[in-house]
Amino acid sequence: LQQIQQMLGLEQNIYRIEAFDISNTQGFESVGSMVVFEGGKPKRSDYRKFRIKFVVGPDDYASMEEVLQRRFKRALNERQELKKKGFEMELGKFSTLPDLILMDGGKGQVNVAEKVLSDLGLSIPVCGMVKDDRHRTRGLLYQNKEINCPMSTEGMKLVTRIQDEAHRFAIEYHRKLRSKQQIQSILDEIPGIGPVRRKNLLQHFGSVNKIKKASLDELKSVTSMNEKSAESVYQFFH
Repeated sequence: LQQIQQMLGLEQNIYRIEAFDISNTQGFESVGSMVVFEGGKPKRSDYRKFRIKFVVGPDDYASMEEVLQRRFKRALNERQELKKKGFEMELGKFSTLPDLILMDGGKGQVNVAEKVLSDLGLSIPVCGMVKDDRHRTRGLLYQNKEINCPMSTEGMKLVTRIQDEAHRFAIEYHRKLRSKQQIQSILDEIPGIGPVRRKNLLQHFGSVNKIKKASLDELKSVTSMNEKSAESVYQFFH
């Protein structure tokens, strides 16, 4: 952490770092992730997931802007409420602010973050994690300057770990949403199977694969299912 602080020329000590990443597949279910490291170690209880609500299509900059606005607006609101009640700032889910923000990207993502913070009246250092042709971190972008440091240093090793963790967390959440939507879309294709029956089938059998293997009698035994809907499911998979 001291190496990163020295690299960036920051006066304030760095303890809490938040890193942000966006994951999407051709705009499908874009999601954002926020991972937190305190004292150089991941603080998983403070990780946050953001399902993109207001951006249509694969627009990483707009998606990142939405994520950062939601994260820091929530922080300011929580801090205001906690202050009114005389509580510690650390008690909120979003109220603790970082000493440094790392963006999974270059100048464009950094500019987005700096604009959001400026609009909200916040002053937090923002760095971009610059990657090489193999998608590995090669340096940091800070105040429009690329700062390169040997990858063997502990500071850059930490930056790489943070970047990898932010990417992993975003991809994991993205895959979970895709899988969930694909399961729903398969069952939605079956005539006579609406949201209630779909939910009951999944709760009863645990997976689409087990629903496929179920007998007609087993399907009929599920709550809200009747003979007609059970036959519809059975015929769909056979």
